[in-house]
Amino acid sequence: MDEKCEDDINSGEDNNSSAFDSNGDSTESAKRLKTERYSSENSNGSSSGGVISSSSNAEDETENSTSAPQESTATASTSQGRLLRVCLPKTRVYRRYVEEDSPASAGVDSNDVMEESDHDEGPSTDIDTTCSTEIHDADVESDHEEHPVLKKPKPKHSWFMIPEFVNRQIGFSAKTQSSILFQRRCYGSLHCVQRLELMYKLDKHEGCVNSLNFHPNGELLASGSDDLKVVIWDWKYGIPLLTFETKHRGNVFQSKFLPLSGDLHIATCARDGQVRLAQVSTQEGVRSSRKLGSHKSACHKLAIINSQPHVILSAGEDGEVLLHDVRNCKPEHLLTVSSDFRPMALYSINSHPLSSYEFCVSGRDHIVRTYDQRKCGSEAVPLNSYFPKKLQAKSDDFIGLHVTCALYNHNGSEILASYNDEDIYTFDVNGTPGSYVRQFQGHRNGATIKGVNYFGPKSEFIVSGSDCGNLYIWEKNSEAIVNWMLADDSGVVNCLEPHPQLPFLCTSGLDFDVKVWVPSCESDPLMSGLSDTIKSNTKARTSYITGDLNDSHMLWILWRHLRTTSRINRSNVRGGELFSGLENTNSSSDSASSSDVVDSDGDSDEFNSSAGCTTS
Repeated sequence: MDEKCEDDINSGEDNNSSAFDSNGDSTESAKRLKTERYSSENSNGSSSGGVISSSSNAEDETENSTSAPQESTATASTSQGRLLRVCLPKTRVYRRYVEEDSPASAGVDSNDVMEESDHDEGPSTDIDTTCSTEIHDADVESDHEEHPVLKKPKPKHSWFMIPEFVNRQIGFSAKTQSSILFQRRCYGSLHCVQRLELMYKLDKHEGCVNSLNFHPNGELLASGSDDLKVVIWDWKYGIPLLTFETKHRGNVFQSKFLPLSGDLHIATCARDGQVRLAQVSTQEGVRSSRKLGSHKSACHKLAIINSQPHVILSAGEDGEVLLHDVRNCKPEHLLTVSSDFRPMALYSINSHPLSSYEFCVSGRDHIVRTYDQRKCGSEAVPLNSYFPKKLQAKSDDFIGLHVTCALYNHNGSEILASYNDEDIYTFDVNGTPGSYVRQFQGHRNGATIKGVNYFGPKSEFIVSGSDCGNLYIWEKNSEAIVNWMLADDSGVVNCLEPHPQLPFLCTSGLDFDVKVWVPSCESDPLMSGLSDTIKSNTKARTSYITGDLNDSHMLWILWRHLRTTSRINRSNVRGGELFSGLENTNSSSDSASSSDVVDSDGDSDEFNSSAGCTTS
């Protein structure tokens, strides 16, 4: 065996020597081969492939021992292969790194480079690739990765129309098949939510519709708008019964029916901070309109107490919560909500459905607070505070999170809160601070002070608008999106009002109309384009938070500078007028009597008092 190997080696050396002798001097030939090797390593494209191809041919000839014809050429390639075996790993690695920058480079194994080089004279383009670099791979996965809300398990139907109708007709389980219970089960069923579609539009306003409210019996609908008007609708027929001026001087943000007997009593609040009460009749129009109270800044929301129909709670951007009794002339100041020792702007207020004295407020921070009317005062302490602990760090940023809307569910056991440029959360009223029960994703709440609401007699579903102009409906227990519809042509859905007894829904936004949705669709929703819309909302939210931070800083600094400059200018003007008045008085009263001095003092006192009234 050893003798045979020695003979093969000797024969190979003889062949090499004969090959070099046939071409000339062996030393010059070796130098020429080394030069070709270095040039092949430093070249791009086809030269690299040629070196690897020659080396692969050399290895094939060595392993298979196929040297029948053209013995000298095979021997030369074999010798070239011996020279390249030392640098061949470098060539493989170099080609791998070079091709990683091209689209046809990923997924190449170092052992497969030699096999591919037999057929390629340039950079390989036949390799099955998935990515070019690791960073690009992450980007591709993020672009094509499904949003977590789309991975939620879809809820199953628990209510079926035909068995319900049959059981009700034959009297099966009469105690559980009454008309009221049938109505409630239908209202809270997944079937009705998924069959919602647009019935018609209520078009009467000349501005954006900011508020919607059903009468407690569900017969009438009141809508308030930027045109400073309130319209009372017979929503079943789409007919406006009454349109009246609210006497507000700013956009109407809220209009609510009071559960009082006799004529219709509608309470309104607006950007001017006023809370007004209008007593109207659909036949005779407005009978009376008066101001109940006023905030120092805009008032966004009102709360009606079920057990006290004559009491109205209001929350304003001045941080104050006022109690308005329609039987009294002046409101009662309950408390001032503060954050960092300053009054905090309030955007929402809602009363507990069962406990008459409890209410919750939310505003320009990440906390939802609950209070008791009997324990309010100048130093009122919240009963409880609710917020997701993971959002606490975000709220410390400059932009800061705030709650645009917060309300109780049907029995007051949960609180639903919508955050700007964040998700929607539900909190257990008996839970600990920082904990939450559910999280609802997919929409975007960034452009306006957007509302959120429950849908169903037992708060089975969550409904919310979005800056993308769509209406989102989530099933509460599974957190899955069960319906998704375009609800505003102008792009933002702000207000959502479910019917108190029936599975109907009214929405409004930047459009000048009110849309009525009823469960009359004959098929389940397709929801095509939902994934792309959710991705767009997520990117818009991320770009707003990360990209506009510097702009927000600059706007804040500019606003503070303008405000400070304006105050200084006003104080200078007042001081200059006062100083010039004193100079004129002194110059004209050199020979005057002491009575003239008393008159000048009186004039200055009058100026100061009037200035004080203007400031206040």
